Amino acid sequence: MKVAILIPCYNEGRTVGHVVKGFRAALPTACIYVYDNESKDETARVATEAGAIVRNEPAHGKGSAVRRMFAEIDADYYFLVDGDGTYDPSIAPHMLNMASEQRLAMLVGKREASSSGAYRGGHRFGNRMFTSAVSFLFGSSLHDILSGYRVLSREFVKSFPGFSAGFEIETELTVHALTLRLPVAEIPTVYRERPDGSSSKLNKYSDGSRILWTIFTLSKNERPLFFFSLWSLAFLIASLILAYPIVVTFLETGLVPRFPTAILATGLAISAMILLACGLILDTVTKGRREIKLLQYLNNPTSNPTSPPQK
Repeated sequence: MKVAILIPCYNEGRTVGHVVKGFRAALPTACIYVYDNESKDETARVATEAGAIVRNEPAHGKGSAVRRMFAEIDADYYFLVDGDGTYDPSIAPHMLNMASEQRLAMLVGKREASSSGAYRGGHRFGNRMFTSAVSFLFGSSLHDILSGYRVLSREFVKSFPGFSAGFEIETELTVHALTLRLPVAEIPTVYRERPDGSSSKLNKYSDGSRILWTIFTLSKNERPLFFFSLWSLAFLIASLILAYPIVVTFLETGLVPRFPTAILATGLAISAMILLACGLILDTVTKGRREIKLLQYLNNPTSNPTSPPQK
């Protein structure tokens, strides 16, 4: 099998060399690619000296680098991993073996912190919140949707449209697999603390808000009937609450004393029907889009699927 290690990097000069060497030792015949996202340090030089194929991606954001990698690199299986040295390369052969034997579209490395400082409480809470939201909306059985350590099949990569620019790319990858009902799994992996002098590029407020917005947008795009039905129900309930006293008064006196409220209630009821109609129409469109993505997935088979993985 042809295996590619994809490492998007921004200012990871202190760690990327160790990451490249770790994967070179774990998977000696794999091609290792580092896409430098306009780093201001020695990331490109260090990665090149460590033996990686280094390319530049001028569009800022992890999602931009990943999208470029998926478009340019051809392989049967792809490892997507951060260049910060927090993930364990030694488990890569086992992950590849599991993905190949079970014919998985995506295998996620579920993070298990090696120390208290490796996985901060705020990040852990945010991950649980976002994972719960995705599980509720899309039926996920995964426990770590924001993990940066994954194995992806060729079929998955070449059918993934990819619109995210930043750290919300992991959420989009997960939702893509769930909406197409592709075979996915998790495997526990050690998550280490960053070495001294290396800082996280994740901002828990701005990136967290973007991830939350991505989940909101994907729920609208991928489950429009559910999304618009909720809004339709909310408008209908508001309409009934406003209309109830008016109807009671009319039945008792034959008069409608509050015309503005009656007009508002009527408008809300009409809006509820329009929202439900939008959901029904968009649901049909979404099913067509989903069929096209699934056909694209099926038209890019992994070559030699029965070949034994690298050891």
